[in-house]
Amino acid sequence: MLNYQLRLPEAAPSPFFVWRASYPWLVVGSACLGGFMGQLDASIVQLAMPSLETAFDASLNAVSWVAVGYMLAVACALPIFARLAEIAGRKFLFLSGFASFAVLSALCGLAPTLGSIIVLRVLLGIGAAMTGANSVVILVTAAGPERRGKALGIMAATQAVGFALGPTAGGLLLGTLGWRWIFWVNVPLSILAFVLSWLVVPKTTQFAADSRFDWFGALLLVPGLATLLVGIAQFHAWGFSPALVACLAAAPILLTAFVWRETRAPAPLVDLHLFRSRSFAAGTIGVLLSYAMLFGMFFAMSYAFVRGYRDLPIIAGLRLTIVPIALGIVAPFAGAVPERYSKLVLVSGPVLCGLSALGLIAALSGASDSLPMIMIGLGVYGIGLGVYIASNNNETMAATPAEKSATAGGLLNLLRIFGGAVGVAASATVLAWGLNAAVGTQVRTSEASQAALLAAVDAVLVLLAILAAIGAGTALVRDRPQAAHRAN
Repeated sequence: MLNYQLRLPEAAPSPFFVWRASYPWLVVGSACLGGFMGQLDASIVQLAMPSLETAFDASLNAVSWVAVGYMLAVACALPIFARLAEIAGRKFLFLSGFASFAVLSALCGLAPTLGSIIVLRVLLGIGAAMTGANSVVILVTAAGPERRGKALGIMAATQAVGFALGPTAGGLLLGTLGWRWIFWVNVPLSILAFVLSWLVVPKTTQFAADSRFDWFGALLLVPGLATLLVGIAQFHAWGFSPALVACLAAAPILLTAFVWRETRAPAPLVDLHLFRSRSFAAGTIGVLLSYAMLFGMFFAMSYAFVRGYRDLPIIAGLRLTIVPIALGIVAPFAGAVPERYSKLVLVSGPVLCGLSALGLIAALSGASDSLPMIMIGLGVYGIGLGVYIASNNNETMAATPAEKSATAGGLLNLLRIFGGAVGVAASATVLAWGLNAAVGTQVRTSEASQAALLAAVDAVLVLLAILAAIGAGTALVRDRPQAAHRAN
């Protein structure tokens, strides 16, 4: 444990904006831009996977790392930058995130090889973590207690818009300008966010009383998460090779050591005392599962539409948009259900997801007349996810002591991102395995027959149904919120 008195350089906001009545909302707007960009990037890249596979004549597993590498980097770096911001200041890291997003997105669009894109995407994820680790705190501080609820609602809305816009924007860009523009679209948004934040975000005034940083914990967490995800993503490609066995053996050892370390560190990266509540522990599993299910469905159905149904990217994007739209419509209502119905609602979400995933297996015939049933199935899946995510978040935060709500929120954010990475990695592995099983040999998705491709997508849908069943199980083992608070 090292003790620093580091303070990062920060520019004061422009007086032109500070003295205006709308100033707090300008700060909120800069934080919301970061949330919008992150969700737009997360969903827009999913649709580009088939195009990247063709452009670079690459394997399915290799292409998946364009998304997985980014999300893994965000998940690993997020707690590190969150702690550094508490110690050394938020504005410098917040701006650095936007700057790196602009530069690295431009370089991704210029990259000559898939390997270089993956490396740049990992670096981009580190930059995104700089922004993500600070956006909510900057927003809440600027809004103040009287505006906090409204400000958080605006951020949630902008994130939902970004996620819903991703498939449509991605399909349009892929169909007209090409895959490089799915990265270049981030550049003007990043520049706008950087300039606005430079002008309006205030200097950091509150720092952590304890300025020690747990480097040992960070050195255990990063490789622990990385080896776990590599093992999941490369399971089919590597088989039971020494490299895979090493990853699967190292991950539990490193993560167990991390847990041991954090329970003893005086200034831990992650407060593991929150997991004393059974409801909170079950809720964190629910967060990871729900985002794995969301990103897994996006990944699988991108291939189903583009490869199986031979849709143009713009059409595939429009079809996929039904999931985040349904999610966004239902989530506000699901999060406000009276407590006596909360467990019923919480269980019903993953049940709907599981049933719709199984229904999609029956509907995916490859014939155009099956598309209406597929769209209904995707809509039901989005409704189920909206119910699950909103009610799970609400129940999980209800099980958290008020003084630990900020820490819990940061941990849930990490699990959302890592859950998305797990969803893409597991879906890519199962899709490759299913394609191999259907064809009898390893082929590119572009070379597979319609029947073989859709059979592989069916295998992913079975995986998603299993994840949904686990999610329903975790919902059943929760304490009631009052009991959870007594446990804390």
